Amino acid sequence: MQAKCVHCGTEHKLADADPAVHPKVQFRCSKCGNTTVVELQRRPDQTVVISPLPSFARADSSSSNLRLPPADDGLKLPATGVFVLAITSGPASGEVFRLSQPRVVIGRQGADIPLNDPEISRHHCLLEVRDKFINLKDLNSTNGTFFDEERVRAAMLQDGSEFRIGESRIRVSFQKN
Repeated sequence: MQAKCVHCGTEHKLADADPAVHPKVQFRCSKCGNTTVVELQRRPDQTVVISPLPSFARADSSSSNLRLPPADDGLKLPATGVFVLAITSGPASGEVFRLSQPRVVIGRQGADIPLNDPEISRHHCLLEVRDKFINLKDLNSTNGTFFDEERVRAAMLQDGSEFRIGESRIRVSFQKN
C-alpha cells in the first residue's frame, strides 16, 4: 500500500493492511519524523462494526448508576425449567449461575451477575428471558459483546448458545425441572 506523509508529502510503501482488522494505519515519516494516520478504504459489501465510545468519553460516564429502560410485561422465566449460565472460559471459568429473575445485568462488582474479568464493563450486558429464549443486549460496553465472533448490540439466544464478553465465554442452557 502506498501512502504519503501529510506533513511533507514523502511517499511511503506500507505493508498491506487488512481493513477488516485495522480501519486505520499509523506510520512515522522517515524524512520529517511526523506521524500520519491513513484511513483504509473498505469494500461497499464489507461488514462494519461500530464500536461505542469508551466510558470515559460518554456524557453520562460520571454516573455509576445504571439506568435501564423499564422492563416490559413479556419478560418471564419459563414455568417448566430454568436457564443456567455457565462460564466456559476466562477468569471465572467453571462458575455456574441459575437465573432467578427474568432480567439480569452481567458485569463486574455491583452487577446482578458479577464476573471477575478486568476486560468487562461494570454493567456490560443485559439478559432478558422471554419464556424459552433470552435476549442479549450490550449496555454500551467499552470492549463489546460478541455472538458467533461478531460484535453485537443485541442477539437472540437459545438453548446451548454461547457469547463472549471480555475474556469470558458464557454458555446459556435451558434445564427442565
